[in-house]
Amino acid sequence: MRKSIYTYAMLLAMPVIALMTSCEPRELTEDDVFVQESSLDQILEEENGDQGYKIYDLNEFLDTFMTEEGSFHSDTCPYRERSYDATHGIYLYSVDTLPTNGAGIYIRGRITTDDYAGNFYKAMVIQQIVNGEQQNLRISVDLGSSAGMYQLGQEIIIRCNGLAVGRYANQPQLCIPSYNNNIYAMNASQKVGWCPGRIQGSVFRKATRMIGTPDAKKIQVDELTLADLYTQIALKPTADAAGMDAVRKMDGRLVRLKDVHFTGQYDDNGTIKNCDTTDPDSEGGGGANVFAPSTQNIGYPQSRLLGDQGSNKLMCSSSEYAKFAYYYLPGADKNGVTNCKNYEGTVTGILGWYLDKASDLAQGKLDGYEWSVTPRGIPGIGVMDIDMKDTHDEPWVPKEYDPKAQQE
Repeated sequence: MRKSIYTYAMLLAMPVIALMTSCEPRELTEDDVFVQESSLDQILEEENGDQGYKIYDLNEFLDTFMTEEGSFHSDTCPYRERSYDATHGIYLYSVDTLPTNGAGIYIRGRITTDDYAGNFYKAMVIQQIVNGEQQNLRISVDLGSSAGMYQLGQEIIIRCNGLAVGRYANQPQLCIPSYNNNIYAMNASQKVGWCPGRIQGSVFRKATRMIGTPDAKKIQVDELTLADLYTQIALKPTADAAGMDAVRKMDGRLVRLKDVHFTGQYDDNGTIKNCDTTDPDSEGGGGANVFAPSTQNIGYPQSRLLGDQGSNKLMCSSSEYAKFAYYYLPGADKNGVTNCKNYEGTVTGILGWYLDKASDLAQGKLDGYEWSVTPRGIPGIGVMDIDMKDTHDEPWVPKEYDPKAQQE
């Protein structure tokens, strides 16, 4: 009797099992995830119909849609106070909204950043090669661990209709309008107002297609010395439309700087000081000899000075939230920074010109330290963008600050 009941139960269960099996989603294929170049035109034509579309080069996109004053300069709630240099008519912060309707507005490029190490949190940079030269654009997007989907070397195409393009501290980016009303921020009265904000993750995914599969080998890295770099860019650009356009078009460039070392110094509100051995997590630890000591959650980028064997200098910028923020600079240790000059090599990263106070521009206070390179990682953490050796040809091995060892 029991055997009959068991057999009967199995017969009843078989249709249910079959039904459950039939409802299992099929495995994704490459064609489900990636658009092939050969079918891209057909997809865009179907998407835009009679309205048509245009794929803009990145610099052409900025020239066409990013104005100096943006869409909010005369709004009753304007840009943040520190954004405007009335002397030269320059806006360091701006937002231009893009048309929602009409012809499709597209940009495409290959992703050159990786957010694993934390230096590009909810941000990425895309690169396009035009006539052998880089054009680049930052994208501000509210996606955590975005490199899991949008990997280094992945080419993407973005339909920009309904989004915005603007500048944050003079750095152009694809974004959305965002109103900052943080009355508790440092210098809050200067920061309340409109500025570029992060594109919602679901909106970005809907607007973006991946072309082909990731291929990091197709990313172009411009390898040069600091001396070479400063023959191509102005250390102190002119405070006019031409000068600002030049640095904005250079922003986001992927470079590999040769024959450089960390000097063991940092920028303290415009004054270059020597790094020290204080605890980077302490309230007075801003000068610690690590990549990015705490700002006590204020959140501004931290910079450490790079130099060559001559007089050329450039800032290396990192976030206090990066995984390697509390790692010693190459050559630095619990005793100080004396050995930094003995570690030389290359630093790869994203070039930028960061200025968030228009008063510095108006008063001619540019000192050259607005330029920086932001690495995507260090050996063992993310992309290996810092490759240095000591005088005995021994490679730099990253070491994290240890408060217990510091007390020994």
